[in-house]
Amino acid sequence: MKSINQILYSLSLSKFRSSFHLSVNDFSYITEKGLVVIQKHAYDFLKKRLAPAYIPNDGHQTPRKGHPVFVAMHATATCCRGCLNKWYKIPKDRWLTNDELNYLVMVILAWIKKELEIRKKM
Repeated sequence: MKSINQILYSLSLSKFRSSFHLSVNDFSYITEKGLVVIQKHAYDFLKKRLAPAYIPNDGHQTPRKGHPVFVAMHATATCCRGCLNKWYKIPKDRWLTNDELNYLVMVILAWIKKELEIRKKM
């Protein structure tokens, strides 16, 4: 798999992926809960929504808002198995491995941290 910096750079070149940003409410939620809790949420969401070999509503299982991790999942193409296959070359018809889950959570957290850095500079 690509390094986290490489994948974030590739995603930043996509007009669609680079259009996602955290809202004021998302920043408040992250500040209130902390990154450790956000990381746990990311792992839980990925495990439930993306890890299974078969997902009945694949492509529609991740809302675009309502939680900072949902926004990050779209920004990082970790929102459905189709995107995982396209961007990460992870096959659809098998369970995600623990290494893949951990890598994808790290990508999501890295994107969130970049958003936090941008927010601090504003």
